[in-house]
Amino acid sequence: MASDTMTDQHHHAETKPSWNGGSEPFKASYGKLMMWYFLLSDAFTFSGFLIAYGALRFSMPSWPVPDFVFSTFPGGFHHKPLLFVTLMTFILLASSFTMVRAVQEGHRENKMGVVKWMLWTIIGGAAFLGCQAWEWNTLMGKEHMSVKINPFGSHTESGTYLEGDGHDIKEGDTFKAGDSYLIHKHDGEWHPLKYRAEDGVDAGKEKQQQFGPKAFGALFFFITGFHGFHVLTGVIFLLIICVNSYTGLYVSRKNGYEMVEKIGLYWHFVDLVWVFVFLLFYLL
Repeated sequence: MASDTMTDQHHHAETKPSWNGGSEPFKASYGKLMMWYFLLSDAFTFSGFLIAYGALRFSMPSWPVPDFVFSTFPGGFHHKPLLFVTLMTFILLASSFTMVRAVQEGHRENKMGVVKWMLWTIIGGAAFLGCQAWEWNTLMGKEHMSVKINPFGSHTESGTYLEGDGHDIKEGDTFKAGDSYLIHKHDGEWHPLKYRAEDGVDAGKEKQQQFGPKAFGALFFFITGFHGFHVLTGVIFLLIICVNSYTGLYVSRKNGYEMVEKIGLYWHFVDLVWVFVFLLFYLL
């Protein structure tokens, strides 16, 4: 009798699977787990770009001053340091709030609530992209900044601007070390600023201010463009998922609109990355 019981137990142990592949690790579905893996790898990519920018930024003696570079505002307003980029940041962070509300309505299985708040998120993302397009157009079209040319910079020594050419040279404004400057382009020609050093070994000598570091323009357009591509991708997927929600595609699944939650993870990640971009490019 005892031997029969032991045999049955041994047979049951052999036939029972040692691992149930249907269980959800970390109480997360396969889809959400894969989204977390993607976001982790994307975080490493952005970290590499931002670390490279920081290393170049603090290794060069002259670098554009953000308050001087980003001081324009739509409507012809000038000398408004960081006002426009603050508006951009507010729009993106507000869209993160509307995304949270969409996820909450999804947990309640409220279809129209999901659609409403996702539409607000899409509007916020599109508004951010429009602001970024205006900023790029201003920097490239009016300030003539490109990936190869950076007309912005800052002086590393004090001096006095010299105006005119040849023998007809007169003194202009006096500047101090660290002051920002912008080399203007007129009639298709660059007009660099000239100055004469007042102190040091170069006192009395005429100098012509050089362009700012090329790395600034290249890194700015590449990193903000890479982030903008993420925002554009997010808006497209938000629109697709919003349409699917409206048509009732996710109603039968009864899983709390998990697809909305997954795109929400992506959108919050994009917002978080912008905080670091804002810190490095616009504040330091």
